[in-house]
Amino acid sequence: MDFGFTTAAYVVAAVLFILSLGGLSGQESAKRAIWYGIVGMALAVVATLIGPGSGLWVVSIILVAMGGVIGWQLATRVQMTQMPELVAAMHSLVGLAAVFVGFNADFTINMVDAAKAAGEAVEGNFAELVAKKTGVEIGILMVELSLGIWIGAVTFTGSIIAYGKLAGKVDTSAKQLPGGHMLNLAAVIGSVLMLILYMSGSGSWTLFVMAALALFIGYHLIMGIGGADMPVVVSMLNSYSGWAAAAIGFSLGNDLLIVVGALVGSSGAILSYIMCKGMNRSFVSVILGGWGGSAGGAQAEVEGEQVAIDADGVASALEEADSVVIVPGYGMAVAQAQNAVSELTKKLRGQGKTVRFAIHPVAGRLPGHMNVLLAEAKVPYDIVLEMEEINDDFPDTDVVIVIGSNDIVNPAAQDDPNSPIAGMPVLEVWKAKSVFVCKRGQGTGYSGIENPLFFKDNTRMFYGDAKATISDLLTKLG
Repeated sequence: MDFGFTTAAYVVAAVLFILSLGGLSGQESAKRAIWYGIVGMALAVVATLIGPGSGLWVVSIILVAMGGVIGWQLATRVQMTQMPELVAAMHSLVGLAAVFVGFNADFTINMVDAAKAAGEAVEGNFAELVAKKTGVEIGILMVELSLGIWIGAVTFTGSIIAYGKLAGKVDTSAKQLPGGHMLNLAAVIGSVLMLILYMSGSGSWTLFVMAALALFIGYHLIMGIGGADMPVVVSMLNSYSGWAAAAIGFSLGNDLLIVVGALVGSSGAILSYIMCKGMNRSFVSVILGGWGGSAGGAQAEVEGEQVAIDADGVASALEEADSVVIVPGYGMAVAQAQNAVSELTKKLRGQGKTVRFAIHPVAGRLPGHMNVLLAEAKVPYDIVLEMEEINDDFPDTDVVIVIGSNDIVNPAAQDDPNSPIAGMPVLEVWKAKSVFVCKRGQGTGYSGIENPLFFKDNTRMFYGDAKATISDLLTKLG
């Protein structure tokens, strides 16, 4: 096959990826968009395998088969609640691939230089491509591979720490080594120095030092970000992995990698910015591990006690209510209670009651987490509303049922300037006539702070597993 076929296939694949990304913006078009992405990726893989420079068929087929089997196993075994940490883990693999490709490109440059010095012929598609480059083009390639290694290394360790925090295997609180941000700044300056030395011909050892510094930056940067900001971190790491892929594309001369990397990098950065704006967070502060954030004073004390209620009490309140708002959270996902919640919605709507869902931008562990679960349970799209669409309606709402949510309904975000979530827009559920909170126990949320909502006079705690409590509630309703 010649370059013409490969280029045409890459163009078609790129168009399919763009259509896929655009389709994911709506629930109705998401399924079709996923198929666009699947077909585009399949076309890209086939074009690469049979295009110029193809070879090592046995190794290629084995690796593709192994990747397919592993991907299939993960897709069938990983629960929806584990999807965010799976995404973080996948980002780490992209980063690691960028590091390996960067070192391979540097090895090829050295090999070509050695062959030219010895007057020997250069073999291999990429090596032949490098051999044709001018001195300036080689310099550009060295910058590209250096960026690929640096971004990839930051993404690799950063994604591993993000995975650990999301999976509960690493402390979710923000922690830094003595020196804090100065260590990160020193590592960045060191990386720039290594780049300068590498470009001046000091040798490949500079790349290894740069990679080590970048690995430290990724680790220390994400360790310095608290659990409440992890959804933004995962989105930002997605962006990093995209830029790493784009850098690889420039190094390899692969147009599709450049396009796809730029799509992923830019969309991830835009999503992270939108999430930070929705959470009233500084975009720069979050991605730099809290740089510039104030230390704050002591948090306000929460007074009172949590008052429990049983299914009969909740059912009685629902029987008298005309308007109901359900606020789903990570606890609903953990309990896999979305189908029970869907049945509750059908029963209440069948009784002529107005039922709607209020979705916070960072409910769950990733943007859209709750929307996906509710769509899976066949909850009508038109009653699933975003925070800004429904927040003003709570004062006119009879009953709010909070299912497994904590930080996103915490009034401390508005009332306590020293709270870790101070200033973050939240769902103002406490303004409703009655609030029932489905919760396993009296523990704190993901950010590790107490929620004054649970102690308010119009709030009652509906303790227990969300799926079990909602199912019990269904039996009590007429």
